[in-house]
Amino acid sequence: MHTLKLTQIGNSVGVILPKDALAKLKLQKGESVFLTECADGFILTPYDPALDEELNAGREFMREYRDTFHQLAK
Repeated sequence: MHTLKLTQIGNSVGVILPKDALAKLKLQKGESVFLTECADGFILTPYDPALDEELNAGREFMREYRDTFHQLAK
């Protein structure tokens, strides 16, 4: 566990992530992270939760029309 302090960055406030946390998240300077509220607090992740929902919807669509796609592939 890391204790992080809020830091003044220009007119904003930010938090600086330790190098080992960046390495584990496979993040580099300038990349985006997503902060999602959950029952226990917040989750910080490099993965966009909205993209996950879209992928699941696409998978469901593909499953629903699987036979049609097989026919089109012939």
